[in-house]
Amino acid sequence: MRADRYKKKTGKKRRWFVFFLLLFGLLGFYSYGQFQAGLKDSQEEAGEQKTEYTFNGTRDENGNTNILLLGSDSRGEENARADTIMIASYNPDKGTYKLASIMRDTYVSIPGHGQNKINSANAFGGPELLRQTIKENFEVDLQYYAILDFQGFVRLIDTAFPQGVEVDVEKRMSANIDVTLEPGLQKLDGEHLLGYVRFRQDAVGDFGRVERQQKVVREIGTQLTSVQTIPKLPKLIGVMTPFVNTNMNTADILFMARGFLSDEGRSISTQRIPVENSYQNQRVSGAGAVLVIDFEENRQALSEFLAN
Repeated sequence: MRADRYKKKTGKKRRWFVFFLLLFGLLGFYSYGQFQAGLKDSQEEAGEQKTEYTFNGTRDENGNTNILLLGSDSRGEENARADTIMIASYNPDKGTYKLASIMRDTYVSIPGHGQNKINSANAFGGPELLRQTIKENFEVDLQYYAILDFQGFVRLIDTAFPQGVEVDVEKRMSANIDVTLEPGLQKLDGEHLLGYVRFRQDAVGDFGRVERQQKVVREIGTQLTSVQTIPKLPKLIGVMTPFVNTNMNTADILFMARGFLSDEGRSISTQRIPVENSYQNQRVSGAGAVLVIDFEENRQALSEFLAN
């Protein structure tokens, strides 16, 4: 009798094992198919071959995965200044997601190139020199880089949010963004949302632009978790892949994205460098209008933001 019960239990365990094996196999097959579908949709439009960059990144001492995020509208141009500079930080143990924006006019020391705006580092030596510049000036270690083409941003938004992303546009915007935005709460498609985060032709200039970028990232994060986008992830990553130049592999991206989306209501903490009352607007020969900052105050602020 005992032998019969043992055989039944063993047989039941095997059937469950086979069932889960088939289930995971089907999920893997579905995910791969969705990834390839998204990839095919974008490859023809993305076109140009990506530049391969050297990036000697290291892991943060606090256990964070820190990623240098760069926004660019100049595919294929190696000597382009970075339009947007951010540090995305993920801590797997704490389950925290953070985003620090560095103002592109911040006046810093660039290794081998003297003093200049921080976005010039990308023009002088690509993501690796920008990594060295951030390490030297702010003492932050960056493990990965990701350069997002603005065209890819548009495709991502239109794929993830066919009805648009809900944003409260604070004023009329049209100068130098190729679209016209009217004030008020509305749903923006990828092209109009890109215009919103790029607009800076007003009194607050680049400060307002950075604030809007962070606002949109938080809003996208909230809306992604609220609609349970996990089943869409493989296709979204496929759509984005041709437009993103990164040293991260697809598995790492999928792991971090799943972690974020699996907890409904999870938020993204944001910070801007330089912090309030820690900088002066100055004009420097050869560099133009720059932000001269208090490095000690901003190093400490950035360190505390990423560590806590």
